[in-house]
Amino acid sequence: MNILLAIDDSKSSEAVTRALIAQTPPKGTEVRVLHVIEPLPIAYSGGEWGYSVDWQKVTQDQKTKAEALLTETAGTLRSAGFTVTAAVQEGSAKSIIVDSAAKWPADLILVGSHGRKGLDRFLLGSVSEAVARHAPCSVQIVRAAKG
Repeated sequence: MNILLAIDDSKSSEAVTRALIAQTPPKGTEVRVLHVIEPLPIAYSGGEWGYSVDWQKVTQDQKTKAEALLTETAGTLRSAGFTVTAAVQEGSAKSIIVDSAAKWPADLILVGSHGRKGLDRFLLGSVSEAVARHAPCSVQIVRAAKG
């Protein structure tokens, strides 16, 4: 079985990793751990506002954190007996997760939910909802316990 595990640096991703280990026998299961770095917002730099942002440094910092997260998650899964590959990609998380699952091909996508509601959900969108609607395979959405 091929499982695409889409993670970020949230408690939801910790929960989805734990769920995978608890629910899935490692024998015959290959896990591809995927972290997507979303594009940075276009912002004004310099001039009247009087500040400047080094976007290359910000992006590199994101990549460094993503690689550390992938290394930790892949290590946890390997310790549990899974065959694991890992990747960082840049772009729209919704699109990249769905496209990666189709190309691999994945039998199952595991993704966490932040449980956003109201304005936050409207403004930030729901990656898990979009993945569930457009995925080429089954999707399991795991929510972290409150508290």
